Amino acid sequence: MAMRKVKNQPQNNFITELYGGENYVYLPLGDYLVAAPGICGGRPIIKYHRLDARWILGYLKQGMSRQTLAKNFDIPLAAIEEVVELQATYDYEKSYA
Repeated sequence: MAMRKVKNQPQNNFITELYGGENYVYLPLGDYLVAAPGICGGRPIIKYHRLDARWILGYLKQGMSRQTLAKNFDIPLAAIEEVVELQATYDYEKSYA
């Protein structure tokens, strides 16, 4: 697996997109991982999902495979990989938003 360049810290450059007819404001932490004000306390989540990165790690620790997790939550496998890859970079308990 090729290593991607990882952002060390967010620069507080929030992005606003129209999603589901409403503004979706988020701070990108990766391609799939974002921090969105008012969603999961501003902690890292999968973009467009209320799926906290901590939950993903918890399911993996319980033995759920990455493929099953991606299928069950209807998210790309790459999103799961990104959560695992970035866990050393971001404090998943911290609010970034």
